[in-house]
Amino acid sequence: MRDPAIRPRTLIPPPLVYAVALFAAWWLQGRLPLPLDSGGLALPLGWGLIGVGLAGFTWALTAIWGRHTTVNPYKAASNLVTQGPFRHSRNPIYVSDWFVYAGATLLLKTVWPLLLAPLVFLVMRYLVIAHEEQHLEVRFGDEYRDYKTRVRRWL
Repeated sequence: MRDPAIRPRTLIPPPLVYAVALFAAWWLQGRLPLPLDSGGLALPLGWGLIGVGLAGFTWALTAIWGRHTTVNPYKAASNLVTQGPFRHSRNPIYVSDWFVYAGATLLLKTVWPLLLAPLVFLVMRYLVIAHEEQHLEVRFGDEYRDYKTRVRRWL
């Protein structure tokens, strides 16, 4: 077992969780179609959600880099980031990933990503975020615990 003060014990690369779910949804749609009828809004709304997700990701990266710490979930945080989107969510990158996931769901025009979403949520919550939170708590102590009382995990 790794020391959480040194680095998070992240088990799965976070983007891979969403990518695997979307690939599985695409694969399942080819074998057992469950179409998502979104009328003519699928493309513009899907791309719009992806755009919101990418903008949120960029905002979060700017805040992280502004504090001279890492976005890499396998490296130790050198500073606690509480500005920018981190004022509103402790996990703005993962919130952004959900916007991209929702947009991709519309572009794929299938219900499968929605059916897989609870599994994605559980994997992210317990195999990624739990380890990151443990690392931050060990690394930053009361400063992080105070931050947790002020800012929600998601939104």
